[in-house]
Amino acid sequence: MDDLLEKGVKRLEWARAHMGVLAEVRDRLAREQTLKGLKIGMALHVEAKTGMLALTLKEAGADVRLASCNPLSTDDSVSLALREHYGLETYAKKGESNEEYYSNLNTVLDMKPDFVIDDGADLITLLHTTRSELLPGVKGANEETTTGVMRLRAMAEEGLLRFPVISVNDAHMKYLFDNRYGTGQSTFDGFMNATNLLIAGKRLVVAGYGWCGRGIAMRAKGMGANVIVTEVDPVRAIEAKMDGFEVMPMLDAVRVADIVITATGNKDILRREHIEALKDGCVLGNSGHFDNEVSKVALESLAGPPVRVREMVDRYDLPGGRKAYLIAEGRLMNLAAGQGHPVEIMDMSFSIQALSLEYLVKNHAKMEPRVYNVPDELDQQVARTKLKVMGVRIDELTAEQRKYLEGWQEGT
Repeated sequence: MDDLLEKGVKRLEWARAHMGVLAEVRDRLAREQTLKGLKIGMALHVEAKTGMLALTLKEAGADVRLASCNPLSTDDSVSLALREHYGLETYAKKGESNEEYYSNLNTVLDMKPDFVIDDGADLITLLHTTRSELLPGVKGANEETTTGVMRLRAMAEEGLLRFPVISVNDAHMKYLFDNRYGTGQSTFDGFMNATNLLIAGKRLVVAGYGWCGRGIAMRAKGMGANVIVTEVDPVRAIEAKMDGFEVMPMLDAVRVADIVITATGNKDILRREHIEALKDGCVLGNSGHFDNEVSKVALESLAGPPVRVREMVDRYDLPGGRKAYLIAEGRLMNLAAGQGHPVEIMDMSFSIQALSLEYLVKNHAKMEPRVYNVPDELDQQVARTKLKVMGVRIDELTAEQRKYLEGWQEGT
């Protein structure tokens, strides 16, 4: 076994050993062969935890093809191990060109999938545009992330979505943990790997105070940063203020920022006017899904082509002698420059994925072509299993308490 292959196998088996919830799901699905004869097309970040989800579906009887949902997020050792050691069709490498990226997505679709698991909705978008001839055979899909769900809800509102989609992103057992604790920790894993710079004592700007932004701000504060939050939503801005963070417009924040991290799911969060005002030496990073939160067009219009100064850091030489540093070409740095979310976090998210797919398989015929939330019973099932895996016991309502909560007669 060559070194890269061995590394990938070890990473996958390490993930397997620490994904106790998914293990219980996998054992049942494999025993029941719930997905036997079905073709599942997947576009997710190709790393060890994703590999365990794909292998779970394969063991449940499915024919699985996997591609990456981001050109820079693939772990090449895992991609190789999935192909060569586990026999799973995997089409992904780190540093894909745009042409290679879409070629791999199309290769996944060439299998004519019955169901799709997507992250960012690129695969589903292809099905509704250049590969629409495949739509009659697609029975449903899961979507993993906030950005993808926003795209799909917009598609549904325009009456264009052709099959039911379950928003795994909106499950409690996903966004409360994956988006907050997962992104919070993995963002700084990527930051440290890319830069080897200190957080403590720095002014760190978090753009966006959704669940991902909350997690980043919380971890940055814990590491000693002076955190500033920028927002467009007044409610979230008040939350950030009452959580103890400074809140101000981005144009004010960049003048004092040592580090800026975007996590909004929107484009042009840092655009020309912000870069013109940027503090010298500021480090820019993104934890959103796409590489358009920090405008590279604006950076290059002001600085020209970047200079690669570390494996995952580019320097832009701005007018007046100022310098700006961009991590991982503006792509999601927790995966492009790190290994993604902690294993135990993705154990919950990918258990929701597997159970949501099972739900789709059993119920797609009576579902309309729109975006659905994960059924509450699946959230509760994953939560109970996670507590068991963690060795945590909790109380239960008494019969009298249940009666009280379900009634209306008792008052003051």
